[in-house]
Amino acid sequence: MSATSQPLHAVAGVDFTSRPTRRKPITVALGRLDAHVVRLERVQAHADFDGFAAWLRTPGPWIAAIDMPFGLPRELVTVLGWPTDWLPLMRHYASLSREQIRTQFAAFCDARPDGGKFAHRACDAPAGSSPSMKWVNPPVAYMLHAGVPLLIDAGVHLPAVHEGDRERVALEAYPGLLAREVLGRRSYKSDEKARQTADRLIARKDLIEALEQGRTRLGLRLRLSHAQRDDLVADASADRLDAVLCMMQAAWAAGQPQHGVPLDVDPLEGWITSALSMKRAT
Repeated sequence: MSATSQPLHAVAGVDFTSRPTRRKPITVALGRLDAHVVRLERVQAHADFDGFAAWLRTPGPWIAAIDMPFGLPRELVTVLGWPTDWLPLMRHYASLSREQIRTQFAAFCDARPDGGKFAHRACDAPAGSSPSMKWVNPPVAYMLHAGVPLLIDAGVHLPAVHEGDRERVALEAYPGLLAREVLGRRSYKSDEKARQTADRLIARKDLIEALEQGRTRLGLRLRLSHAQRDDLVADASADRLDAVLCMMQAAWAAGQPQHGVPLDVDPLEGWITSALSMKRAT
């Protein structure tokens, strides 16, 4: 117990990739929430899906925020004639190849007017996120295709979307939501060596400083060691920093009713954690 007699919460943030490798792994930031302070304990890298799937089975209680979509736009699902209940929909989606997904999504977009090619979920606008049907730049549709079956098989609980082990809670996150609150349109990362500039390094420093000082609407302060801070600053791709941003969103959700998921959320689409809070606070 902390000095305020509140329990310590195990929290995690996950920077997910649909094609994990040693050079670009699934990155998991693990921490503890004590009152309004989130302490980063360690960062794990999973170079394949098996390692990440094994981590998902870690006994709870814990709450994790994962940077990948958990649902598809209802409009898209209806037009394609796919199942309109979440679990049958995800089973159907997982049965498709990436090429089949791309072909069907491209045909959907081609039939729509310029400026409205993609269908959106209700959470996209308040979160400022890409539509979950997008298959390039970033390929979040493939992230959903690869990641959600792992969550289902692990039996984790997805609030408002899919019932599971309530000691292991997974939420959809978007690190850009929290980063943009601090940095505006300033870029803080790139996977391309030529674009890993001094300006982006300074932006990472500014973002980390704001998190440590609690200068976000989440009302939480990040606690790092000197070595951890240096490591986050030095990571020009910011995979580890994105995982930490998701961890902060998980910590926020740990203190919210219903884990911060709106009561009227569409269970087919899901919700990006802390998006509603950000919208109301503006």
